[in-house]
Amino acid sequence: MKILICFISFFWAIPQGFAQLNMVQFEQIDSLQKEEKRNVIVFIHADWCKYCQVMKNKTFKNKDAIKLINEKFYFVDFNAEEKRKIVFNKQDFAFKPKGSNSGIHELAIELGTINNQINYPTLCVLNEKKEIIFQHNSFLNAKDLINILGELKE
Repeated sequence: MKILICFISFFWAIPQGFAQLNMVQFEQIDSLQKEEKRNVIVFIHADWCKYCQVMKNKTFKNKDAIKLINEKFYFVDFNAEEKRKIVFNKQDFAFKPKGSNSGIHELAIELGTINNQINYPTLCVLNEKKEIIFQHNSFLNAKDLINILGELKE
């Protein structure tokens, strides 16, 4: 009986409707597109950016946003200061240092540059051919994100 009570208590303590954003790496996109064609959301951010952190902890934790993204898109969470080499769209992209402790990844520049500059956070949406179909470079709340993605889903 004690085991049954512990078991029931455990599952009652888990938040109902808990959802998590499904994230993929750039290297997975080609194989995923073969299974199901979807637009790709690339969230470009930096660890030091406070608006990026709010989007990660609020916007991308919204259950309606999570549901829409998981069902209709592939999602890449991309730190613009990532140090590893990334092969994407048959091209090599690497980290470009700018001083002793700073720099930016070439792929962040490629996908996040708007009007010859990059700002964080940046949302970039690619179609299944890896062409940029949407870019936005400032904070988005969940409602605005859902509205934008509603227009971009296929």
